[in-house]
Amino acid sequence: MTTFADLDIATRVAQALGAVDHATGALVPPVHTSTTYLRDRDYKLTGPWSYGRPDNPTVEAAEAVLASIEGGVGALLFASGTAAFTTVFQALKPGDHVVAPKEMYWALRTWLLELLQPWGVAVDLVDTTDLHALAAAMRPGQTRVVWIETPANPSWQVTDIAAAADIAHRAGAVLGVDSTSATPVLTRPIEHGADIVMHSATKYLNGHSDVLAGALIAARDDAFWQRIVRLRWANGAILGGFEAWLLLRGLRTLVLRVRQASRSAQAIAEHCLGHPQVAQVLYPGLGNDPGHAVAKRQMSGGFGGMLSIRVQGGREAALGVAGKLQLFARATSLGGVESLVEHRASIEGPASPVPPDLLRLSVGIEEVADLIADLDQALARR
Repeated sequence: MTTFADLDIATRVAQALGAVDHATGALVPPVHTSTTYLRDRDYKLTGPWSYGRPDNPTVEAAEAVLASIEGGVGALLFASGTAAFTTVFQALKPGDHVVAPKEMYWALRTWLLELLQPWGVAVDLVDTTDLHALAAAMRPGQTRVVWIETPANPSWQVTDIAAAADIAHRAGAVLGVDSTSATPVLTRPIEHGADIVMHSATKYLNGHSDVLAGALIAARDDAFWQRIVRLRWANGAILGGFEAWLLLRGLRTLVLRVRQASRSAQAIAEHCLGHPQVAQVLYPGLGNDPGHAVAKRQMSGGFGGMLSIRVQGGREAALGVAGKLQLFARATSLGGVESLVEHRASIEGPASPVPPDLLRLSVGIEEVADLIADLDQALARR
C-alpha cells in the first residue's frame, strides 16, 4: 500500500498527511485548544497528552506535515520565528562558539550580538557564501553551531548548503539553515547535509499574513535536538492550537502559492533587468547573479518569490518609487498571497547594512502582468 512518504510533496501538503477527524469523519481536522487533559481515578492520563505547554494534538498534526516535507525525523512549532531560532542558540553553553552570516534576518543578528554574546557564547559573523572565510572562522572543538540563511534577506545571496555542512561537521558543529524564503518546495536542506532547518512559519508556510509561528525540523533525534525539545517546554514557547490549525490550513496550498510566486518573481526580475531606473536586480534566478550556479544546484522548481531592486538615484528615489506603488502594499513581512514592498534600511534603522536605495519585493499570487505594470508606473513617475 502506498504511504504518504512515497508521495509528492504537493500531495502530502494538500491532504495534510490525511489529517481528517476519524472520530466524526470530517475532512477538516478539529482545533484542539484544551490546555489540560483528563486523568483517571489512579491519576493516570487517559490519552497521550497531559498539558498544553509541552504538546497539543493540532500542533502535532502540523509538525508531522513539516517533518515529512522537509525529510526530518521530527519538527517543533513555536510561537514565532524568533522563538524558534533563539531556542537553538539557548541550547548552547558558555564558552561555545557560533558562526553566522553577515547578511541575515536583522532580528537574529541583533539577538546574537546583543543578547547571546553577553551569556558567554562567542559569535563570529562571516560571509557564508565565501567558503574559505567560513572554514577560517571555525574553532574545532569550540564551534557548536554554524548558521546560514539561504537565500539571504534582503540581497538573496545563496550559500552552498552541502559545502557549509561539510565545513561545520569537520569542526564538530551542527549546521542550522534558515530556509524561510526557499521553503521545502524549492530546497530541502536536510538532503544537502543540514542538521536543523528553521522557518519563520509566519511567512510562506502559512502564507496568509494572519499567523505568527516558527518551526524547527531535525535531521536526527540526538542529544542536541532533545535539549531543544526540553527548552521549548521549559520556556513555554509552543504555538497555540488555533494558530496551528490556521498554519495547517495554509500548508495545504503551499506548493501552489510558492510555485506561482516564484514564476512571477522570475518574470519581474527579468523585466527589471536593464530598466533605466533600476541600478541592480538581486535575484538568484538570474543567470548573472553571483549565486545562480549554486542556487540552480540546490533549488528545484524555481528560485523563490523574493527579489530586491536598487533604484537609480539613491534613498529618496527608492522611497519615491515605494510611495507610488499601488498593488505592492508598503508593509513588513513576506510570503503572503499579497505582494509587498519594503524599504529595509528604514525598517532596520541607522545601523542597517542594507543599501538605502534597495527595495525588497515579496511577490504574491496576483496576475504578474498587473504587478509589472504597477512597477513600471511607479518607476516612470518618480
